Amino acid sequence: MNTLTAETFFAFEADFVEDNVRCIPMIVRFKLDSCGIKLKLKEWSHMTAAEREQLALLPCHTADEIGHYKNTLLAFIRKYTGESGTEIPVMINPPWAITDEIPYPLQEKLKEFNWAISIRQWLQLSELQRFALLKLSYPGHENRNFPLAMREFNLC
Repeated sequence: MNTLTAETFFAFEADFVEDNVRCIPMIVRFKLDSCGIKLKLKEWSHMTAAEREQLALLPCHTADEIGHYKNTLLAFIRKYTGESGTEIPVMINPPWAITDEIPYPLQEKLKEFNWAISIRQWLQLSELQRFALLKLSYPGHENRNFPLAMREFNLC
C-alpha cells in the first residue's frame, strides 16, 4: 500500500510510524473515538501493515464513512481475535471540538511545563491537533510526545 504521507501522521509519531505503524497513531485514535470502538494495542499488533495503513487512510467524517470505518475495523478485530470488538460511547460534544475554552486537562499539562496557549491559538489548530494535545495531556500517556507536539504545532 505505502500511501502514507506526512499529512497522515504527526512528526512526533515518526519513530513508531516508520516501524510498521507499531503503535496506534493519533489519526486512528481520532477515528476510533468517532466510531465508538476501543482498539486494544494487542488487536492492533495482529493487523498487517497494510491493514493499519488502511485504518489510517479510510475517511471517517460522514455518517456513512463512520459506519464503513467501524465495520472495517470490527472485521479486522474479528479476523484476528474472534471477538466482536469493544464499543465505547461516542461523545456528542468532545472537548477537542469545543473552541471557546482550553479544556482543563490541557491547561493542567501546560502548567507542568510553565506554558500557556491562547484561545486564538487553540482555534487555529485543526480538530485533529486539538485531539492530539488532549490525548497527550491525559495522565498515563507517553509524556515525551507532549512537548514534541507543542513544538510541531508552533505553540512553544
